[in-house]
Amino acid sequence: MLEVFTDYTLRTVSLGAMLLGLVSGALGSFAMLRRTSLLGDAISHAALPGIAIAFLLTGSKSPIVLLLGAGVAGWIATVNMIQIVRRSRIKEDAALGLILSVFFGFGIVLLTLIQQLPTASQAGLDKFLFGQAATLMQRDVVVMAVLGIPALLLTALFWKELKLLAFNPDYGSTLGFPMRGLEYVLTTLLVVAIVIGLQTVGVVLMSAMLVAPAAAARQWTDRLSIMVLLAALFGAFSGVTGALVSSMVPKLPTGPTIVVIVSLVVLLSLLLAPNRGVLWAWLRQFRNRRALQVQAVMEDLYLLARQHADDPLTPHPDAVLRTMATGHGGVDRSLQELEERGLARRVVGWSLTEKGLKEAHEMASRFDPRMRELDPPQVKRGEREE
Repeated sequence: MLEVFTDYTLRTVSLGAMLLGLVSGALGSFAMLRRTSLLGDAISHAALPGIAIAFLLTGSKSPIVLLLGAGVAGWIATVNMIQIVRRSRIKEDAALGLILSVFFGFGIVLLTLIQQLPTASQAGLDKFLFGQAATLMQRDVVVMAVLGIPALLLTALFWKELKLLAFNPDYGSTLGFPMRGLEYVLTTLLVVAIVIGLQTVGVVLMSAMLVAPAAAARQWTDRLSIMVLLAALFGAFSGVTGALVSSMVPKLPTGPTIVVIVSLVVLLSLLLAPNRGVLWAWLRQFRNRRALQVQAVMEDLYLLARQHADDPLTPHPDAVLRTMATGHGGVDRSLQELEERGLARRVVGWSLTEKGLKEAHEMASRFDPRMRELDPPQVKRGEREE
């Protein structure tokens, strides 16, 4: 941890990964809520020919030049996809697949041509396929900050409008908001988020940085503001942690490590989130099942008590209760819990207590209105419990 502050390379990579996580996590939340998460995959793959064309036109490997080319290509691909969906019968998923494959294939062709040029050995553009975070320099982090921080500020500036776009664009149109224009604004912001992460995690893995932090944050809250904040924090945490882990293991690539870390965050969120976590849902189901079993055994005891109106405290053998409990089970545990709560007692067999009779009658009255017209079984004075 101390090396984050003392080691130049690790500090640079950690800052770059943290910026990537912050921006992609925050903006990916809107993409996920609009059910266009795969748009990030299409944009990232479509950015590859932009990088290649920018290099062919300028001959420069400057990060700002290559990222600018990636951004233009990604934005063009997204606009084309939107127009395909609006002006044809092709659905959004098919349009995404079409744009992704065409642009990515074109990019691979251009990279192959570049490798045959005399300057091919100096190009190094293949690192944008899977990322090469270890090569990040201070100027690269500055470029990421120059692009990413304004994107976050624009998100805050258009917060209400983007919220409308994410949840109810039709209602936003009735209010007079230019929803189509806002869609292009959000697309541009997503392009920026993807562009700044290409050098870190690459074209292939960039979509995970948009989807995973948002998916993890969604498990913990129902409020958009908290979700965006959590997604940004999860992304930043995964970026820094991935950089640290890759620095401790020789030849471990940073980009894939970051994606593995953020995937673990998603897994833990799916398991442990209080409202939607699988583990908590299982515990709630277990508690509800136990409560229903206890309630069913109590109802059986109450039914037997009503059949012995002259002596409602008559004990009944365990075998009778097990026979009546066919289908819901848990008789022994339920009887023990009723005894601990003072609602049942064991003499020779089992019976409800006076308190249990009253509570069972109230419970039966809630589920069957006809029971309200009947009095609970009365215990004779000589039969009352000590």
